[in-house]
Amino acid sequence: MVQPDGSRIGTPSASGPAAPADRSIEAFIAAMPKAELHVHHVGSASPRVVAELAARHEGRARVPADPQALAEYFTFTDFAHFIEVYLSVVDLIRDAEDVRALTYGVAEDMARQNIRYAELTVTPYSSVSRGIPDVAFMEAIEDARLRAEKELGVVLRWCFDIPGEAGLAAAEETARLAVDLAPEGLVSFGLGGPEIGVPRPQFKPYFDRARAAGLRSVPHAGETTGPETVWDALRVLGAERIGHGTQAVNDPALLEHLGEHRIPLEVCPTSNIATRAVERIEDHPLKRMVDSGLLVTVNSDDPPMFGTDLNTEYAVAARLLGLDEAGVAALAKNAVEASFLDAPGKARLAGEIDAHLTRWRQH
Repeated sequence: MVQPDGSRIGTPSASGPAAPADRSIEAFIAAMPKAELHVHHVGSASPRVVAELAARHEGRARVPADPQALAEYFTFTDFAHFIEVYLSVVDLIRDAEDVRALTYGVAEDMARQNIRYAELTVTPYSSVSRGIPDVAFMEAIEDARLRAEKELGVVLRWCFDIPGEAGLAAAEETARLAVDLAPEGLVSFGLGGPEIGVPRPQFKPYFDRARAAGLRSVPHAGETTGPETVWDALRVLGAERIGHGTQAVNDPALLEHLGEHRIPLEVCPTSNIATRAVERIEDHPLKRMVDSGLLVTVNSDDPPMFGTDLNTEYAVAARLLGLDEAGVAALAKNAVEASFLDAPGKARLAGEIDAHLTRWRQH
């Protein structure tokens, strides 16, 4: 179905699919239309795509070209180690064709999960600084976006984020790319990478510039540092959504503020365990967030690197929150509400989720 802005969100047939033999909550999740708001471009490259890129650049890359070996390679000791491994995968992206292939491969994986809409976090600085011409990079992601929408029914939008570990030079370049060369699919401006030693306020001028150009503010905050980082993101960077926000539960005033202003949190449970931001899944603050009345969305972050996908993250959330199918559907609609889709697009996708729940209950 075509929205007013030209994007398509697929609509189930009136009769609906045949009744599934598997009536588990996992089967319900797998078949459910979904939106995802916190998922990284390079971090979503499947083992197959990463292995192909490693083989293509054999001799110049330290990433294993064997998909089986990647599982061990993607085992992290802490957040700093994760960043090190992540950047080694970034090093595999050497030209525009690599960008195009990676992006379409990500969309294929999303289509297999019934993800209808995703806001994919892209770090253009990492590729442009490694020699890919800026215009060629923009053309590559847009080619893949348009092809994914036409062939797979997956609507992609971009968040350009500053790699915080690269400093203010990266912030300046990311702002230039986002404002001066903005591709059609760009909707937001973010800040990723490590939080420790990378204070949020220094990035204010770049967020001001992006926001003045109409982009939405979606920085990471409160993942590996305390609630004060979330406050900085809100007060200084004008955050409209918070990436992670795990530590927000440790500040009652912050919880009240997030709830009162209905500022969404992009929660990534398995990611938080993999990077040691949270010790055990049983200790994850997701339930405290929900019980505090926050607008919580479920996301996969860097799925292949963390051995997960969005379907798995919903299953984890369902277990932690004790949700049935109706509860899972309501959680999925949070992501639609928190997205930067236009109002008709949100209504259609929320309607798809409701229709899926209705069909499930009828069988």
